[in-house]
Amino acid sequence: MSIQSLGVGSGLDLESLVRQLLAAERSPKQARFNAREEALDEEISAIGKVKSKLSEFEDIIKELQLSDNLSGREPTIENPSESNEPFSATPSNSSLPGTYDIAVEQLARGSRIETASAIDGGFTSSDDVVLSAGTADLTFKIGNTGDEFTITVAAGTTLAELREQINSDENNFGISANIINTGTADGGARLVFTSDITGEGNDLSIVNTNNAAELNRVATTDSSETASYLSAVENAQNAIAYVDGIQVQSDTNKFENTIQSVRFDVKSISDKDSNGDPIASQLTIGFDQEGLRETIDSFVEKFNSLVDELDELTKYGLTEDAEDGALAGDSMVRGIRSGLASILGSSVSGSEIGGLFALGIELTADGKLEIGSNDFGLGSGSERLTNALNDNFDDVSKLFSGETGIASRILAFTEEYTQGSGLLSSREDTIKDQQSVLETDRERFEQRMETYEATLRARYLNLDSTVASLQQTGNALFASLGF
Repeated sequence: MSIQSLGVGSGLDLESLVRQLLAAERSPKQARFNAREEALDEEISAIGKVKSKLSEFEDIIKELQLSDNLSGREPTIENPSESNEPFSATPSNSSLPGTYDIAVEQLARGSRIETASAIDGGFTSSDDVVLSAGTADLTFKIGNTGDEFTITVAAGTTLAELREQINSDENNFGISANIINTGTADGGARLVFTSDITGEGNDLSIVNTNNAAELNRVATTDSSETASYLSAVENAQNAIAYVDGIQVQSDTNKFENTIQSVRFDVKSISDKDSNGDPIASQLTIGFDQEGLRETIDSFVEKFNSLVDELDELTKYGLTEDAEDGALAGDSMVRGIRSGLASILGSSVSGSEIGGLFALGIELTADGKLEIGSNDFGLGSGSERLTNALNDNFDDVSKLFSGETGIASRILAFTEEYTQGSGLLSSREDTIKDQQSVLETDRERFEQRMETYEATLRARYLNLDSTVASLQQTGNALFASLGF
């Protein structure tokens, strides 16, 4: 008789015995696999956190590395009245601190041309036909710039259609056409041309290229540009301002380098005094101390956030129940901490300030940065920082930027870890290789367990069969003896 399940023949609980033997063999090894897997998962997660925090820290370091981000100038404008702001100002980082009185007398504008009223030979409505037969060209030109474009007017084109043709032409360089309906028979509809090209001498001319008589109503001159038809109701003009009483002009509303390394854009005419003269606003160019202080504060905050993360990952549990960090005692993380501390505590030869300590930024006993409160006979950290911003503003950027600056050296150091082929990525690759080996070991162990289970079952199946056979023999013997 073939026994299909252990213990069926003998009545012994051999199935349970096999399960217990398998569990005894599997459990210790399985526990080691699980512990190793958990440790590797925690380690690769921790390395990812280190890389992420270092990358965040690099963002503020990159800001500090560029001197343009640290040498900002701050414009302050005091106007005679709050309701009128005649200009805005944009200083470059090389502009010199100073105060200037600026008054705006005139804004730059382009020229403006209008067609005649209906009673004077213009148009009665926007549906009036501009050209009754054939085709003819109109060329739009600006006096001093060389800009021009030409449209071809077809027979039957209405005033409204001409307006749209001008505005939509792909070569139009800044001429807009609009129709004003006066609402009276005498006024009719008037086509208005406005040029965006500002500056004295940049007047718009509209040339009746083919000398079509009907188009004289919408042109300023004939093909030879000697005849005169429409005249500008507003000529193009320069912007005029006064800087410390000196008249300055610009063909646009932007004054570039009128004041060295400062651009100011005029927006409205200055208020006038009782004599009709423009009242000056006061422009002060100063150092952007607030912006630089915010950048320095952000640098301190980001560094301390990085240190907190590294401390959490490398901590040792203080009690038996407290868990160690995923990277407790890790030499790579210790190297990051010590390398950064070394750079932050060093001096910069190209800076008159010398180092972070002179700037008021100190390394604490727990490896963090703070704007110190201790005096050391040099003033507190906050006082040292304020003095540096007041007395050596541009030199602060030299402390951080440039090839030998603190920011450049920190970035060169951290990128050894954060770059695609850096130390942290290599560490991640190593852990992934270990995870792969662990997975292979699991698979091999499971194969060995399958073989071991098959061996156990074969062994106990023979035992079951033997015991069953002995029981049958015994039962037959007892029966023959009459028991």
